[in-house]
Amino acid sequence: MEAQRKRLIGQVVSNKMDKTVVVVVRRTRRHPLYGKVIRVSKRYKAHDETNACQPGDQVRIVESRPYSKEKHWRVEAILQRGTQVDTTPLQAEL
Repeated sequence: MEAQRKRLIGQVVSNKMDKTVVVVVRRTRRHPLYGKVIRVSKRYKAHDETNACQPGDQVRIVESRPYSKEKHWRVEAILQRGTQVDTTPLQAEL
């Protein structure tokens, strides 16, 4: 049964919730009428039991039981650590 679950690879964009991360999965697909290749992205909420994921990390998420109304994926593995981005605003030097 475990082998039948969907697995996706994406990038963590938010970890502000407790034991939850938001993962963006980017794909390319062909437009059904015009045939042009377009980029599509979708955001998934995934369960992160140990709060180990940071923004910028590349992770593999796997389909699982529903944890809440919107959360039915869980983080299976952290594939690559992202760079720590300093989000503090720049101070104006006088």
